[in-house]
Amino acid sequence: MSDKKNIVYITRKAHFNAAHRLFNPRWTDEQNEQFFGKCANKNYHGHNFDIYVTLKGVADENTGMVMDLRKLKDVMHEFVLDKIDHKNINLDVDFMKGKMASIENIVVEIWKQLEPHIENGKLHCIKLFETENQFVEYYGE
Repeated sequence: MSDKKNIVYITRKAHFNAAHRLFNPRWTDEQNEQFFGKCANKNYHGHNFDIYVTLKGVADENTGMVMDLRKLKDVMHEFVLDKIDHKNINLDVDFMKGKMASIENIVVEIWKQLEPHIENGKLHCIKLFETENQFVEYYGE
């Protein structure tokens, strides 16, 4: 029998709703509208986001788990979901202050919120769906 440690990947999915606006404050309203289109609307616009947080690691010999997914759920809520759900990302979300609220930047900032609180395993990937047809993946690189 081999003593090889088997790396497994576990994923927790969550859902949140949030509004944002894409705009560059160094550009004119016309430049923003030309580049970002409807996403530059001064009144913001919203999405129904889905987020998948994947950890990798070796299952603990006592629990059979990389990390208890209930604990991961609690971490996701405390450090991300409770801060972003039903909020305006540009105005209300502390970890997005001063940053362009693009889906690419949002996923990187979510990683920064979660990574220090992963107790077992390692944060491997965050996949953030803005719509059913567009999403980003981030691996901490």
